[in-house]
Amino acid sequence: MNEEDLHRLKGLVEELRDGQKRQLECQLEALALQREHFALVQHQLQRAEALQGRAEQLQNKGAQVIAAARKAIIVVLPILVLIAYVTWLMFR
Repeated sequence: MNEEDLHRLKGLVEELRDGQKRQLECQLEALALQREHFALVQHQLQRAEALQGRAEQLQNKGAQVIAAARKAIIVVLPILVLIAYVTWLMFR
C-alpha cells in the first residue's frame, strides 16, 4: 500500500466513524421520542381507567334510581287509580 491508499483508507474509516456517530445520535433521538410517546400512552391509559371507573359509578347510580322508581310506581300507581276511581264515583 502506498501513501495515497493509506490516506483514502483513513478517510473511509473516518467517514464510517462519523456515520456511526450520526446513527447513534438518531437512535438516541428516536429512543427519547419513544419514551415520550410511552409516557403519553401511560397518561392516557390512566385517564381512560379513571373515566371508566366514573362511568361504572354512574351506571350503578342509574340502576339504583331505576330500581327506586320501579318501587315507587308499584306504590303510587294503585293509589292514583284508586283516587281516579273514587273521584269518578263521587261525580257520577
